[in-house]
Amino acid sequence: MKVLQINSVCGVGSTGRIVTDIHNLLLEQGHDSIIAYGRGLPKNSNGAIRIGTNLDNYSHLALTRIFDKHGFGSNKATREFINKIEDINPDIIHLHNIHGYYLNVELLFNYLKKVEKPVVWTLHDCWAFTGHCAYFDYIGCEKWQTLCSNCPEKSTYPGSLLIDNSKNNFMRKNDIFTGVKDLTIVTPSRWLANLVKKSYLNEYPVKVINNGIDLRIFKPTESNFRERYGLENKFVILGVANIWDRRKGLKYFIDLSERINTNEIIVLVGLTEKQKSLLPKNIVGITKTNNVNELVEIYSTANIFINPTLEDNFPTTNLEALACGTPVVTFETGGSIESVDDSCGFVVKKGDIDDVLSSIRKLSIGNRILDYSKNSILRAEKLYYDKDRYNEYIDIYNKLYY
Repeated sequence: MKVLQINSVCGVGSTGRIVTDIHNLLLEQGHDSIIAYGRGLPKNSNGAIRIGTNLDNYSHLALTRIFDKHGFGSNKATREFINKIEDINPDIIHLHNIHGYYLNVELLFNYLKKVEKPVVWTLHDCWAFTGHCAYFDYIGCEKWQTLCSNCPEKSTYPGSLLIDNSKNNFMRKNDIFTGVKDLTIVTPSRWLANLVKKSYLNEYPVKVINNGIDLRIFKPTESNFRERYGLENKFVILGVANIWDRRKGLKYFIDLSERINTNEIIVLVGLTEKQKSLLPKNIVGITKTNNVNELVEIYSTANIFINPTLEDNFPTTNLEALACGTPVVTFETGGSIESVDDSCGFVVKKGDIDDVLSSIRKLSIGNRILDYSKNSILRAEKLYYDKDRYNEYIDIYNKLYY
């Protein structure tokens, strides 16, 4: 069986690592696997195919910023890529993030409808069924259920600085993304699956497959992180994000920093240099790292992981923290709550810093945190081992192929 996966990135970020994890599992089981990606450099995958060039990305970005036509650029790059698909002749085509300034979705889906190969499409956000945005939870918009227009999230990813083309985008995407003969949608969370069933994609079967992580890497790990950052004898409160934008809740850590005790410290990973320069003294800022081992050391060092996300699907940061023995506190947001139960952390009301602080206090009483830490590891081992989760994809491939 030959599987082609398509994603915006390869081997980096949460979706990029999911793609390479599935790829490596396929190879282990004797299948053929190819990854095609749109941006940056590939990691952990030999022979990955780049779709287009940096210039194609910049041209698509300009089309998005000016005309709000994200997904409708990259004509030449997509035509050339379709020719490569013909040469590869995969048995299964697995789509992930097809947004990201690198693909023309109309050309791609016209090809998929014509070739009639089985398609699996993992939705990592909501972009596939909106006229513009990747998430709408923050503002409570429900236009995507009927017809997007006058988009209140026009400036957010994939941001447009001038024109609002959300109405036309919605109608075109509705036409483009429906009518594929043999397409299965996968979502990492029940939350997103329920949204898909309310959207114009509801003609397709939907299966929930949680994200998984490599438990050989993400596990409690000794390090000298505390010594290097002068955090000995501190209760470490951790936050990790790929990009600390409005959606990820940076402001709540700033609010929290004004209320924690002197023996408590906040560590944030994924900040820009500018964001670091604006932090109060009781927040240690660390820029983005693609060094997984360093990330594991930081997770393992922390006493508690806080995820104040305002919009999210099924964040792998929660899983990584649990696997390293760090209990999780998350806002009651999207699919983030699905990875946490009472044994390994707390789900708190969105935006409620009092509740976050109360959760920290509960964990810091006596040896209670040791129990939460053990339960966190057990939950990760039971539910989020990557091979278990991604074998579910291979089960889908087999059912579609044989």
